[in-house]
Amino acid sequence: MNASTSTGINTNRSVRATIRKAAFAQIKAELLRTLRNKRFVMFSVIMPIAFYFIFTSTMDADAEVGGVDWSAYYLMSMTAYGVAGAGITSLSQKLAKERTQGWTQLLRITPLPSWAFIVSKVASQALINLCTVVLMFLVAAFAKGVDLSAAVWIESGLWIWLGSFAFMALGSLVGTIRNTDVVQVVSMIVYMGMSVLGGLWMPVETMSSTMRTIAHVLPTYWLGHGAWNLLGDGTFDWLGVVVLAVYIVAFTLISSLIIRKQEAV
Repeated sequence: MNASTSTGINTNRSVRATIRKAAFAQIKAELLRTLRNKRFVMFSVIMPIAFYFIFTSTMDADAEVGGVDWSAYYLMSMTAYGVAGAGITSLSQKLAKERTQGWTQLLRITPLPSWAFIVSKVASQALINLCTVVLMFLVAAFAKGVDLSAAVWIESGLWIWLGSFAFMALGSLVGTIRNTDVVQVVSMIVYMGMSVLGGLWMPVETMSSTMRTIAHVLPTYWLGHGAWNLLGDGTFDWLGVVVLAVYIVAFTLISSLIIRKQEAV
């Protein structure tokens, strides 16, 4: 190996190391920024916990839904509600605000690659969602006495966490709206509408046939359904995997097309 080749390899390693440091710094900044957002903390963390306590306290302690204890059933609903809200509202508003302020254009002239910017958004939100899942489960276990096997805790937690990526994709789609005020309104309408109609606030079994039909096409239903199945007969919801994967691809493609069209103008 000659000196020039060795120098080139060292240079490439140095560049990759710099990019990794910049990417991790971006992830850290995104985490801090999100945690300092009082609206995010309220809607994605405090509200799900509050609703969980309210609705489990007003129901009969021995109540069941489809043979599943109500406290455990509603835990999965409110955990799904929390991570869905984080993806739809928090991510969409951050993306819209940054694009409006010209932050994304500024990043293009920095050494930080475009993929690192996207990865930082997804990674930071995914980490926060994981913390939300763990927090909700700890509250249910210690404050409400929800008793599940280790396998069910882990499997249902991973299901909700991985399913939350569909709502990050939806948040990126809502975030393509140029007006940040409109994004706030639209994201809340989408979030609350999908949560109610998707069966996260009330069991789908209690809905009319028309509402059940609507629920079965919403990603919020499938996010909750996979966790509810694990509580009941313990079966893995492969159909839910397909549905959520289709939503991820569809939301990502549509948002990418919209952004390219906006940038071309």
